[in-house]
Amino acid sequence: MRRKSIVIGVLLLLLCMTGRIQAQESYGSQFGWGMAAIGANLLYIPGKLIYATLGGITGGIGYLLSAGNLEAGQKIWSPTVGGTYILTPGMLRGDEPILFAGESHETSAQ
Repeated sequence: MRRKSIVIGVLLLLLCMTGRIQAQESYGSQFGWGMAAIGANLLYIPGKLIYATLGGITGGIGYLLSAGNLEAGQKIWSPTVGGTYILTPGMLRGDEPILFAGESHETSAQ
């Protein structure tokens, strides 16, 4: 549990440190954002994969325990399995959204 808190803290710190760049970026800046994305992904990707795997398993259990009610499983699968799996420099700059959790089942059904 402590490790999860550290990962979330590091991700939030990275997100807070990123700001929008108004002028055209130099090669050094692009390189810096690329390296920041690689570093952030070292923590983000394993966390997202664990979250998605546990959500997939939990959704399957919910599906089975609800006697095959697909909607029960989808309410768990949609937010846990959906979303962003790899961070890009644009996401770290704030140009693109980072969706750790995907859309909820209610949102996607509308």
